Amino acid sequence: VGGPTILATFTVIAALLPMAFVTGLMGPYMSPIPINASMGMLISLGVAFIFTPWLTNHLLGGKALAHHGGHEEGDGGRLQAFFGKVMSPFLVGRRGWRNRWVLLGGILLLIAGSVSLAYFQLVVLKMLPFDNKSEFQVVLDMPEGTSLEETARVLNDIGNYVSTVPEVTDYQVYAGTAAPINFNGLVRQYYLRQGANVGDVQVNLVDKHERERQSHAVALSVRGPVQEIAKRYGGNAKIVEVPPGPPVLSPLVAEVYGIDYEGQIAAAKALRQVFENTPDIVDVDDSVEFPSPKQVLVVDRAKASRLGVPQASIVEALATLVGGEDVSYLHGENLKYAVPIRLRLSEADRSDLQQVLAMKVRALDGTMVPMSELVQVLDRQREHSILHKDLLPLVYVTADMAGKLDSPLYGMFEISAKLKEQGGPQQWFFSQPDNPYAYSLKWDGEWQVTYETFRDMGIAYGVGLILIYLLVVAQFGSYKVPLIIMAPIPLTIIGIMPGHALLGAQFTATSMIGMIALAGIIVRNSILLVDFINQEVRAGRDFAEAVVRSAAVRAKPIVLTGVAAMAGAFFILDDPIFSGLAVSLIFGLLVSTVLTLVVIPVVYYGVMHKHIERLVPLS
Repeated sequence: VGGPTILATFTVIAALLPMAFVTGLMGPYMSPIPINASMGMLISLGVAFIFTPWLTNHLLGGKALAHHGGHEEGDGGRLQAFFGKVMSPFLVGRRGWRNRWVLLGGILLLIAGSVSLAYFQLVVLKMLPFDNKSEFQVVLDMPEGTSLEETARVLNDIGNYVSTVPEVTDYQVYAGTAAPINFNGLVRQYYLRQGANVGDVQVNLVDKHERERQSHAVALSVRGPVQEIAKRYGGNAKIVEVPPGPPVLSPLVAEVYGIDYEGQIAAAKALRQVFENTPDIVDVDDSVEFPSPKQVLVVDRAKASRLGVPQASIVEALATLVGGEDVSYLHGENLKYAVPIRLRLSEADRSDLQQVLAMKVRALDGTMVPMSELVQVLDRQREHSILHKDLLPLVYVTADMAGKLDSPLYGMFEISAKLKEQGGPQQWFFSQPDNPYAYSLKWDGEWQVTYETFRDMGIAYGVGLILIYLLVVAQFGSYKVPLIIMAPIPLTIIGIMPGHALLGAQFTATSMIGMIALAGIIVRNSILLVDFINQEVRAGRDFAEAVVRSAAVRAKPIVLTGVAAMAGAFFILDDPIFSGLAVSLIFGLLVSTVLTLVVIPVVYYGVMHKHIERLVPLS
């Protein structure tokens, strides 16, 4: 088994190694897996050829005589009879030919049924599931112009509510500023939030080993009551969890482009209505500030000149009353630095513009003139900030999805379908709009990272299959045999997708990693079977008998290696992030191993029984 073992090792490496070249944000997450796994396969190959034989000889050398005539030399016993009974209807004669086509049709139906589980949403597609963290964050946005005291009151009400949640140990309120920077603060730019109308509540949970609910379930349960508290005061509260990846502005992001900013704002507002009217779409927001009023004070220059009041005096007085001014310093014996004495109106007086304008300024002749006689108050609205991406102005509409599916991709597709029905703006999924000056919509967020990651992993999967094919061609000297050997790769789908549906697990990027790894692992079994059949045929055994005997003799090592890999996957089955990898390995190996022991020998017989005399020797 030396040749097949070496070939099988390199097929696993060929399947995994292309994943190291995944680009984009997920590249650094993915690259350690194929690199470390490939190194592990090479080391294990050395152990198998050097250490294992030496240790076997050292420990079992004295018992060698008791085991003359190994399993491969025997008749296979019950396994031989079992596989003979199972395979015989598919081998000889016209009946065998018909049964082989029935088998092929049944397998194709099983594959189609497994893939349809994703279409019927019995298996949910998602980039990465939420991890079980010990914290989450409440991000509050009040209308522009809201006082700091009002914002703090809303935050305290939210804090009082979350303190009643059993899993919450404590919380911190940050009014007018952002919470200390964390992963969300970095990738979603929350650390830049400041102003009287914004605030955060950092909520800490008990250790995950001391609570039954995961952090995601806790966050889902508090979202409704927290948002209700914020809405009572005219604010918008969002529950933000620490994402395991990808680092995006929000799970659902729509970029609105257009010829003018006012039109972009109108299109974004209409889009936001569609978001809010879509079931399970939560935390809807946009990048447009609340249209809050502002008052502009314009100095009446002519009147100020007649009264002998310099304009600078009016500006300085307003700046002192509202912003404050250091008028002197307090020096003390025990003070290293002087303490400034700051002059400013009280908070209550500053909030009343008429009270501010009632203050008087001194004219050049010494008389005191109220500022209300020297300025004109104009009612205006605050200007909108204009955000840019790649030098183009745009408006963001953001949201998240919560509910049964809990995957932003399904929410995006549902919103996209609604926009098409309503004749909304042109939508772009994979690239920026060709004409950014026409009103259009570009989907970003988790969708963009999901598309790029699965695209690159799909390319890596294809490259891996090509490498496996070339390796097998080089070993067997045939262009047809490698196709037979690679036939069980699609069989993994029959185990992977129903396995996810059975456990209620989401098909994530880690599930895809397991699927790619299985391509190399399962080909190993085919190589062992086909190699054994060729050895038996060269030894003079009948082709049909060699086919049955290959399954009987190779069944035990194939099943044992499969069970060993499945056992290792069980240890990560409860991990929130890598559970998809475990499900793929466990169910993919279970189903594909069982089917491979029957399908590959039967397919090999069906394709090669007329050309058996042309088989190229392996050695």
